[in-house]
Amino acid sequence: MPGSIFTPRGNTIHRKYFRTPFCGEYWRQAFSELKNTRTLVFAAMILALRIAMKPLRIPVAADVNVTFGFIVNALGSMVYGPVVALLSGAVSDTLGFLVAPSGAYFFPFIILEMAGSLVFALFLYSTDITPVRLILAKFSVNMFVNILLNEPIMVWYYKTFFTTAYQPFLVVRIVKNIVMLPIEAIILMVVFRAVIPALSRVGFTVAGKTQLDYTKKHIILLACLLVVGALSVGGYAWYSYNTTSLSASYTTQERLARNRAIEEYVLEEHRDLNADKVVTIIEAAYPKAFSPDVTYTVAVYKADLTGAEDKEALMTELEGLSKSKAAKREELTFLFREDVVLNHKNAKEPEKGRE
Repeated sequence: MPGSIFTPRGNTIHRKYFRTPFCGEYWRQAFSELKNTRTLVFAAMILALRIAMKPLRIPVAADVNVTFGFIVNALGSMVYGPVVALLSGAVSDTLGFLVAPSGAYFFPFIILEMAGSLVFALFLYSTDITPVRLILAKFSVNMFVNILLNEPIMVWYYKTFFTTAYQPFLVVRIVKNIVMLPIEAIILMVVFRAVIPALSRVGFTVAGKTQLDYTKKHIILLACLLVVGALSVGGYAWYSYNTTSLSASYTTQERLARNRAIEEYVLEEHRDLNADKVVTIIEAAYPKAFSPDVTYTVAVYKADLTGAEDKEALMTELEGLSKSKAAKREELTFLFREDVVLNHKNAKEPEKGRE
């Protein structure tokens, strides 16, 4: 088959071996893949496989699935490098949604597909293919793409399409990515071990080291990465939990109910205030991990209802305002601000992650 993608003849890039991707020649070679017909045809085949595998998923929880596209993604990224991998990821996300839609289309999800492809390429393109590289590549995808990068995009997605807030660092998602790491790494080793000899014969890989037998040190590395991943995500989740204000995700009804609940407490503590004219606004609400207490920063205003046709309706509107909106209302005069520590039940505040 002269000139086909399955022979080393014809339009071929003579790939060089690189220890790291941190050099100009590496990136010049990666960009040159865009001009190579055999590479582009192979990328199209990989893209078709990725799209075909999109519907293959095992649901674990809401918005959490076990998928198998990473196998094809890693294999393709190893062959065509980071530049083509980025483009392939972008096209895969868009066409994959058209073929197997899941929820509403949200353009920023394209970043996740592109990032995953890029990470695999940086670890595997034109270099040694070893268990350590496969393990580190999958760890980086699971940790930095599937968990850390995924979270702000999911928060953005929920704010765009849903009234309920997304709970960052969903435990099920974290556990799934950490527990699946050794399984996925072993799957990659088995697949790569089977296909690399054939890819090498047709000139799609460099003549680097390909030793894909697991040893005790690789098992130890996997165990260490599992611990590091769990501690890192757990630590960041702990930090995020304790420094992310609950009030940012209040719905209109929730904000009204909680402002009124705090108002009852403030009036009880400050009996000199006129209950008919006081409006309290929760400016921030910080929970504490493993504690039922929530620390509220509360702004207290005096409401002027003079001239209002429906004073009750106006008062209800004012009581449901957020921090930024309350500061702009002419009917409200700022009195003071204080921190209030209450049990979440006393403030009608749900435990984080329960709603």
